[in-house]
Amino acid sequence: MLSADDFENSLDAVREAAAGPIKGIFGPDSLTWRVDREAAIFLGAGRALLLQLAHPWVAAAISEHSKTFADPVGRFHRTFNITFTMVFGTLDQALAASRRLHRRHAAITGTLPEATGRFEAGSAYHANEVSALRWVHATLVETALQTHDLVLPALTNSEREQYWAEAKLYAALFGIRAADLPADWTSFAAYTEAMSHSDILAVSPAARDIAEQIFSGSATGLRVPRWYRALTAHLLPERLAQEFGFEFGEREARSMDRALTWIRRIYPRLPMRLRAVGPYQEALARLQGDKQPDLAVRWLNRLWIGRPMME
Repeated sequence: MLSADDFENSLDAVREAAAGPIKGIFGPDSLTWRVDREAAIFLGAGRALLLQLAHPWVAAAISEHSKTFADPVGRFHRTFNITFTMVFGTLDQALAASRRLHRRHAAITGTLPEATGRFEAGSAYHANEVSALRWVHATLVETALQTHDLVLPALTNSEREQYWAEAKLYAALFGIRAADLPADWTSFAAYTEAMSHSDILAVSPAARDIAEQIFSGSATGLRVPRWYRALTAHLLPERLAQEFGFEFGEREARSMDRALTWIRRIYPRLPMRLRAVGPYQEALARLQGDKQPDLAVRWLNRLWIGRPMME
């Protein structure tokens, strides 16, 4: 379990390594800003979610504690208000968002309703447990780079190492110590590959139910396009895609390829004003000395985080 002292020690390490009070944790010269500003990253949102749900603790926690289905849009906004603020906010904003997330996780505990993978029925789960936090963090990091490289020039090996070094600082905002993480990108890739084959990940009935509600549109009122479902299945480890009931045959491949052809043709040519998420554009305005971003950015922020400015 992640203790309060462990968490505060991690935040002390973040504070010491941060780019600056106004630049925030990473700053404009970081690969984190360069990658995470791209709206195209959301091509992998389904993949990241399903990989997280494949951990029985995460699926149980969402099923028993989340308001995802009662208020899916609000859940989306609350989640990305925290994560974008940690990445693009000032140092104080990022640390405050980290503490809000930690407090929210501290209240999420329970027991598994049925045996899944290596976990027995009735075994306890805790959102603030290091191995579970490490897996959620890993899904975000790996998926961000996968989807970035789908539509934009792929990062070099040295850039991947730099991104992973910065990702360890991001992990500290969850309270995860550097000692609890793979040392470099190669080790990180080996960790995610090993996890995909391990019995730590197993799709529970709760996970399948959540996935079905989201991808059928019954939870959000918006039916997920066939090509996006196909892309999600393609990006998942084959075993997990099958356990979730996703198909990826010739029909799905054609649908995905057609969509990616258009996205790859159009997206890189869009102006950054359209490509970049609102919180990144707010951060740029802050660095230029503006007290608040312009109307267009405030509107974009309402789309991404449900409010005109980061908290």
